[in-house]
Amino acid sequence: MLIGAIWYGPLFGKKWIEICGATLEDLEARKKMQKAAGQLYMVQFALTLFQVWYLAIFINGWGASIGLANAFGIWLAFVMPTVVGASMWNNDSSKVRWARFLIQSGYQLVNFIVFGLVLGMWR
Repeated sequence: MLIGAIWYGPLFGKKWIEICGATLEDLEARKKMQKAAGQLYMVQFALTLFQVWYLAIFINGWGASIGLANAFGIWLAFVMPTVVGASMWNNDSSKVRWARFLIQSGYQLVNFIVFGLVLGMWR
């Protein structure tokens, strides 16, 4: 969640808001999003715990470099293609599609690198 706060905040927040069709000045929309955010954070946290738990089972007993390599492979083979499908098959312009894909898949890549490093070193 910390990575997400940084990724979708100071790093790519303005671009992400643009992609989503929102503005920083739309206070009513922001209040509505903040109201629903509590439940969404809980669901995302639970799903991330499941994701890390399953990744830990997959790389159990391996060293940090092997954990990192496997986490990257899982991202490359499963996560990134899923993000491509979600990002590319819509009515957005080509520029927006690619920006959405790069921001979302990059975020997932950073998460999986951190997961792989932590789980690979944690024995």
